[in-house]
Amino acid sequence: MNFAGKGNQQKNVSASGVKAEQIAYDYLLSKGLTGIERNFSTRRGEIDIIMRDGAQLVFIEVRFRQSTLFGGAEASITAKKCQKLKAAAAAYMQIHRLTNSTTARFDAIALTGDLSRRELYSVNWLQNFLAG
Repeated sequence: MNFAGKGNQQKNVSASGVKAEQIAYDYLLSKGLTGIERNFSTRRGEIDIIMRDGAQLVFIEVRFRQSTLFGGAEASITAKKCQKLKAAAAAYMQIHRLTNSTTARFDAIALTGDLSRRELYSVNWLQNFLAG
């Protein structure tokens, strides 16, 4: 079996993911958030970006889809992914000895389109999407 094509596809997906995360990070910086950490990983899950919005800690999930054919980037955030985000955030707060008085929220940046040029993709910032 020839897996060369699949390997190239995976490499392109990773490159797109890195680019999407950079676009999201720059976008949030332009909105006044302050960067803390990127790609925090624990056995419980991963958080793409961690920032501060004033005194509030913000855990950010970045999703990218080239097309809305199958629901777009927003639709790709599953219940299982939300559970992993919450678990990873709890681990982050525990590791960094952040108290229960630290306020935090979960945001998502959904990018849809062609990331090669700004006019070819859209950015949707979903603030506090796990509230409730």
